[in-house]
Amino acid sequence: MGLGFEPERYEEQLAEKRQRLVDLLAPFNAPAPEIFESPREHFRLRAEFRLWYEGGVPHYAMFEQGDKRKAVLIDQLPIAAHRINELMNPLLEACKADPVLGRKLFQVEFLTTLSGEALVTLCYHRPIDESWDIAAQRLAEDLGIMIIGRSRGRKRVLQRDHVCEELSVAGRAWRYQQVEGGFTQPNGTVNQHMLSWALDAAGRNENDLLELYCGNGNFTLPLSTRFRKVLATELSKSSVRSALQNLDENNVTNVTLVRLSSEEVTEALNGARAFRRLEGVDLNEFNFGTVFVDPPRAGLDPATLELVSRYPRILYISCNPETLAANLETLSQTHQVTRSALFDQFPYTHHMECGVLLEKR
Repeated sequence: MGLGFEPERYEEQLAEKRQRLVDLLAPFNAPAPEIFESPREHFRLRAEFRLWYEGGVPHYAMFEQGDKRKAVLIDQLPIAAHRINELMNPLLEACKADPVLGRKLFQVEFLTTLSGEALVTLCYHRPIDESWDIAAQRLAEDLGIMIIGRSRGRKRVLQRDHVCEELSVAGRAWRYQQVEGGFTQPNGTVNQHMLSWALDAAGRNENDLLELYCGNGNFTLPLSTRFRKVLATELSKSSVRSALQNLDENNVTNVTLVRLSSEEVTEALNGARAFRRLEGVDLNEFNFGTVFVDPPRAGLDPATLELVSRYPRILYISCNPETLAANLETLSQTHQVTRSALFDQFPYTHHMECGVLLEKR
């Protein structure tokens, strides 16, 4: 449920989130959370719009959550990046003027970066072919963007299927390949705060890091500088491909990346099952002192909870504080929360990202 775009109430809304997190962490004697604010406007690097036709004329539209019948027509979106707002009208006008681009176009998706790149995906209820390629390439050159076309069972990539982001963490620039359709943090400024906090909380270590749910290596890259070695795991094939590219792009050589789910990692570390995907990886060579998790909204399953509770330190980033609190009911039996943080990734909504550092009692 959204709170609405009310920049004048930002501090009040953030205070409400802070109190909610404090209340959730109170049973675990957590210290007061460190607060990382978002820019008030133009913070969202991704945006997706349906097209709503009135009198045959398309308009960008958004809908209230759970109600796809009543469209809210928009021509600018103040929470979206400046680059998205710059592109919205010229792109739509070009599609109106050219039937090859505009016919049966039903959705437009924008992916941009702090470093200025823009990738736009045009989605159609009809097949698209080489004639579309020519028109779309001309539009891409006119607007200085990259374009992908999607129709049922078809994806046409004109330049490339990703943007290249650059994030600054503790004085160092990290480059990330962010693939169209893959998961990336939508608020780039707050993502940099998250990475910096995680790096500081990790400290400097002479042992190794186990990372579950590593995605495209968002946290893996900077955290690799604070440990002897890293074993990073991720199930999504596309995320693994991006993570491998990002490790190579940034010359990170102390990370071993394997495509395993958290449940499979647990089985492997328990010696309960051998995996062909671990061929050539000797788990006995690792001396894990810290485990880093950034799980989906459902949190950690019981087997993964049991696994992470073995390690001296747990760094836990959560997109759902309620499931974090539920997991802490188990983890607090062996660990104490020594740091906590609130990252306001999603201003003007009830959603919030948070982090905790747990250390063995």
